[in-house]
Parts: sequence; structure tokens; C-alpha cells
Amino acid sequence: MVVTLPRQLALDLPLQASFAREDFLVSPSNEAAYGFIERWPDWPSRRALLIGPSGSGKSHLAAIWSETAGAVTLAGAALEEEGVPVLVSHKAVVIEDAGRGIDETALFHLLNLTGEAGASLLVTAHEPPERWGLALPDLISRLRAMTALTIATPDDDLFRMLLVKLFLDRQLIVDTSLVDFLVRRIERSFAAARQVVAVLDREGLSRGRRITRALAAELLKEVLAAPPEDE
Repeated sequence: MVVTLPRQLALDLPLQASFAREDFLVSPSNEAAYGFIERWPDWPSRRALLIGPSGSGKSHLAAIWSETAGAVTLAGAALEEEGVPVLVSHKAVVIEDAGRGIDETALFHLLNLTGEAGASLLVTAHEPPERWGLALPDLISRLRAMTALTIATPDDDLFRMLLVKLFLDRQLIVDTSLVDFLVRRIERSFAAARQVVAVLDREGLSRGRRITRALAAELLKEVLAAPPEDE
């Protein structure tokens, strides 16, 4: 008699990613940005723009800098003109995920006031300002004057380290052959790495199986055909 075991219920519980300095993975694709963050307060204009794809480590770098500088952090979508003076009073500000739809007048005043007050400012974005659809010429010129830091697509070593870290964040220990298998076969993006690890974790628990290369090969055909979700 064949007994079919019920699949375990896999709960998508939120994970708390570590933004500690010692957990940031440095490689050729991000070492210039990391080095610049580490040089604060020795910045040319005390204002910098950090650009990179989803999940590339922008928030991690911003958190490292925020802890060092004692900065206050605000989402770009929440930036409003009346709140700018309060932000500047902190002397160090992080604006996360700036881009299309941001309040241009508020950002313009933030750039002006941080400059006048000698405050430090770090702005993160997925794309350079030229792609934000901005209408204020003065704002565009001020953004172009900021030091621009770009995080590139991960190289092999960083992508391998990233996968290992994502598994460890979920308290999963996997074989190096599985990591090498994924490095060679999945899309070379941070978002794809997060999606793949999440699916392997969920499906491994649901099926009551260890996360192995064989399971990964099966899921690459079954589950991971859909494009990775953006953050």
C-alpha cells in the first residue's frame, strides 16, 4: 500500500534581513560605492546619489552610513516640502527609493537646505535622475552635481556569496554544488536570487525535502519560470 504524506503548510513569514556592516558583501561590482560610504565625512559635497537595481544592497549601504552618520531615513514617496526643515535639522539624511513621482519641490528644497546647513545627504534610486521624468531644470542640475555611485550587476563571486547569505538568512545550510548550479542557471540579478531562494525554502518545507540540486533543477522547470518580482 502506498501512503501519500500531506504536504506541510509553508508559511511566508517576513524575514528580517541583516543590515550590519559585517554582513555587507564587498566585491568588484560594489566596492567603489562601499569605499565612498566608508570615507564619510570626507565627501566632496556631503551629498551622494546611490544607484542600483532592486536588491543590490542600496538599503544595506544606506543603513551602514546612517548608523555612522546618525542619519534619519525617509522613503522618497513620503518626502513632503513642509517636513524638509525637520529632516535637515538632523544634519544627516537618507532618502530611500527616489525616482518617478517624487515631490520635486520638496527634493529641491532638501538639496538647497542641506547645502546651506552643511548637512549630509544620501539618496538611493533604481535609476539615474535622467530617467525620473523630472520637470524642474534646477532640480535636475543639482542632482547631476551630486556624487553618483553605481552598483553594477553582480559578478560570479558576489552572486555566489549573495546566494549563500540568502540561504543563511533563512537558517538554511546548503551544499556548494547547489550554489554553483544556481549561479550558472538563474538570471544574474539580486531580485532573481531572492525569489529563487524563497521558492526553494518554501517548496522544500512544503514537500518535506532537503534543498538539493535535484530539487532546484525540478523547481527551475516547474515554479521558477515566472520573472522575478521587483522589490
